[in-house]
Amino acid sequence: MSLAADADLGWMSRLRAGLTRTSGGLVNGINDLFATRRLDANTLSDLEDLLILADIGVETAGRLTAGLARDRFDKGVAPADVLAALADEIAAILEPVAQPLAFRPGLAPQIVLVCGVNGTGKTTTIAKLAKQFRDQGHSVTLAAGDTFRAAAIEQLQIWGERAGCPVIAAEPGSDAAALAYRAVEQARAQSLDVLFIDTAGRLHNKSALMAELQKMVRVIRKLDADAPHDCLLVLDATVGQNAHAQLETFRDMVAITGLVMTKLDGTAKGGVVVALADRFGLPVHAVGVGEELDDLRPFEARAFARSLMGMGD
Repeated sequence: MSLAADADLGWMSRLRAGLTRTSGGLVNGINDLFATRRLDANTLSDLEDLLILADIGVETAGRLTAGLARDRFDKGVAPADVLAALADEIAAILEPVAQPLAFRPGLAPQIVLVCGVNGTGKTTTIAKLAKQFRDQGHSVTLAAGDTFRAAAIEQLQIWGERAGCPVIAAEPGSDAAALAYRAVEQARAQSLDVLFIDTAGRLHNKSALMAELQKMVRVIRKLDADAPHDCLLVLDATVGQNAHAQLETFRDMVAITGLVMTKLDGTAKGGVVVALADRFGLPVHAVGVGEELDDLRPFEARAFARSLMGMGD
């Protein structure tokens, strides 16, 4: 077996292990539910409740149970068949949004603005994505655009060093938009491939955050009218349905182009990824199940759906 195949198997194992808190509740509940019961209206209602508890969402849970009932209503169904059928239905929802963050040649640089509430893993996500681009042979620089917190600047510098990527920074309290402008200027002068720009995450002060993010975008566009070329929102899976409100709030500020889901290894609410995909249809570029640089990988619909249902590849 090749090293790449070994790495893929290792990642799949980590993904399944990371989703254990979510899949365990679903698998146990479905095993209990279908051990002796037919797929009647009451069973469907109980199954829908199980899916909602996993933060798959009311509408999506209803769609999944309706799909299951189409060919199996009022019949005895083995728990394994239910899990497999749900995995297929979930994969169908996720496949259109499973889109890795793509390198766009010829931009010099591709400007990636990264947003998210404090504590989502935004800074580490930037470093992990940067390392992936760097490992592909691209030149990558990071910009510490969260100038409100000295700790955020220092953290990005530490992670930038681990990823092997330089960091453009300013003094704490400096104007974030000015820092972003200087970073784009510098990246253009050096003909760099990719520039990741961190941003402050202060959802409790929505008006100030909106103004700052919008100012950063306006300033960047003075140098490149099409920038940012990607605007990523990092969401912490442990917040469950609150992720919907965060997405709506940030989407009102800037044109979010894709999502990264973190901390799937620490939650029983992993189904929120399915709910977000079903409701918003935004690309899910990557998912994370740990703190190491290699613990963030491109989102794969089938692998995620089967792991969510406690199934192997």
